[in-house]
Amino acid sequence: MKKTVLLGSAILFATATTFATLYSQENSMSFFITSVGSGNGANLGGLAGADAQCAALAGAAGATGKTWRAYLSAHADGNQPAINARDRIGFGPWYNAKGVMVAENLNQLHSEFMQLGKENSLTENGTVVNGAGDTPNQHDILTGSSLDGRTVDDGSNHTCNNWTSDGEDSAHVGHFDRRGGGANPTSWNSAHGSRGCSQENLVATGGAGYFYCFAID
Repeated sequence: MKKTVLLGSAILFATATTFATLYSQENSMSFFITSVGSGNGANLGGLAGADAQCAALAGAAGATGKTWRAYLSAHADGNQPAINARDRIGFGPWYNAKGVMVAENLNQLHSEFMQLGKENSLTENGTVVNGAGDTPNQHDILTGSSLDGRTVDDGSNHTCNNWTSDGEDSAHVGHFDRRGGGANPTSWNSAHGSRGCSQENLVATGGAGYFYCFAID
């Protein structure tokens, strides 16, 4: 009888452990706001440099085994076609550092049904970023994107020369806390343009050069 009880307990424990492991893997972090910027304004070293920063920050936070992409759009340049942020980040679902699902898929992510905002849009370390009303306000997040996650195509540059400039251009930004001013003040990815591309101008607009990172797998 004792052997049967012990065997049953062992099986239950193993099953629970396996379930917990699978749950942890399925809900592991696959979305975050960078806790630091490049330090050089919107010059991120292009999309490749931004992706590398996503991977480095995720790795330092212990989130390994994933392929990370920055949520950034880029304008067409010569023979290089335009790149839409939404086309870079996989298909979801995406979870923050606390295991909360912020969006199930691309359509939900770009709708009012996503779960982004100050409470859930966390850094890779699970910390909350300063938003509107905090000092300093750092709610502007670099995206270069329209509301639906594509390039802003109106004849102007909205990506600080495809994330290689800290000069006088502009970057389209979103409000991670979904508060503030601009044409779309409650948009997480497309609120308004920055004053410029330098670190000083990003800070003056209400940001710090942060951007979103998503795991594609």
